[in-house]
Amino acid sequence: MTGRPPQRSGAGKGAGRRGPRSDAWPKREGTGPRTSALDAARRAARNRGEDASERSPWDAPAAATNAPKAAAPAKPRPSIPRAAKASAGAFSDPASRKRPDSGRKPVAPPVEGPTRREQRAAASATLASGVQTLTVEEDEAGMRIDRFLTTRFPQLPFTRVQSIVRKGELRVDGKRVKPNDRLEPGMSVRVPPLKLEEPTERPRNPAREANDAEFLRSLILYEDVDMMILNKPFGLAVQGGSGTVRHVDGLLDSLTGKDGQKPRLVHRLDKDTAGCLIIAKTRLAAATLAKSFRSRSARKIYWALAAGVPRTRQGRISTYLAKDEPTDADARMKVVKHGDDGASHALTYYAVVDQAAQKVSWLSLKPVTGRTHQLRAHAAHIGHPIVGDPKYFDVENWELPGGLQNRLHLLARRIVIPHPRTGVPVDVSAPLPPHMAQSWNLMGFDTSQYDPIIEAPES
Repeated sequence: MTGRPPQRSGAGKGAGRRGPRSDAWPKREGTGPRTSALDAARRAARNRGEDASERSPWDAPAAATNAPKAAAPAKPRPSIPRAAKASAGAFSDPASRKRPDSGRKPVAPPVEGPTRREQRAAASATLASGVQTLTVEEDEAGMRIDRFLTTRFPQLPFTRVQSIVRKGELRVDGKRVKPNDRLEPGMSVRVPPLKLEEPTERPRNPAREANDAEFLRSLILYEDVDMMILNKPFGLAVQGGSGTVRHVDGLLDSLTGKDGQKPRLVHRLDKDTAGCLIIAKTRLAAATLAKSFRSRSARKIYWALAAGVPRTRQGRISTYLAKDEPTDADARMKVVKHGDDGASHALTYYAVVDQAAQKVSWLSLKPVTGRTHQLRAHAAHIGHPIVGDPKYFDVENWELPGGLQNRLHLLARRIVIPHPRTGVPVDVSAPLPPHMAQSWNLMGFDTSQYDPIIEAPES
């Protein structure tokens, strides 16, 4: 029987698999700063005063072996005063020294967020100190840039808001914007550092607030839980400005509810224009009503007393309007060409309801767009400016008929708008202000007669 002799001295192919020889792995010296587990174990043993010259990190500690070893000298423990132990609080309680469940995380108590007023105050303080980036919230969707800033920073003058937007100091998502551009939730609004007047706490005067509230309630034409429509009188400004102390926006403070909700303006009327002014009682209602204006779902009818009588009894006025002085918030509007700087399209339908000879005419106006001074500029554009208009009345050798007051004869007569909650149309009409009622009586105009502008197109 023949067979293959076994391999000797590890010379075969499988010699290395049977296990290393005693001298197969020579002892390795440390090389440089490399730190191994063995080195770490030896350092730890030396710190404890143990002999760690040949100790392996996998050996059992000396305390677990039977080999007697000299105990390291005990280090004196620092003494803690009794008062310090008592002040340790939970750490002095043995029950508190139990290890918490590692799978659970301590639940922090809910923190109540700041109120809207506190947020505005904090934003104002940050604004005064440097650049601030604001995030548009859900209930601020659709707000104009200028109104967004005046809402967040009520002590910032409206003219200053217009200025920083026009100069490009304010950016939305890194881009320049116009004052009438709309915001959407999540947009980032960068506000430059500004010098603001220190807000002074005006002492509350209960008697004055009661009078303001009573005055506003005397103007209400329609009211429910979401909105109200006021009959704004002639000469009362809607918002504050240079030298304007008393205005509708300020008077609305007297109607602030217990929840801190202040009624909000939805649109504007000129100071000398009387008639229907819509006020929202909640932010949600304000946003919904503003969308109705932007989508032209709101129908508005104005009455005016114009100089002369238009040859075309019913007509359409379509122009482009721009401010004569872009830096002036209340500048005169002028008719420009399409493409001119600041040009915006303006469309108005008009109808002659009645006339007094060829001297004056009663016009019913239906604006489709909502440009600044649109009706006043359009009436002057067709050669029949509104009586008493200090900006646009330029008819030469025209004398005011006797008995008529030299005041702007323009009334926001009627408005029809979907209700912000139900969508059902709310239809409200305002009476003639005293100076216009006097003119209508002198001219013999009957306010109950048919108004042909109702059938005018909507676009």
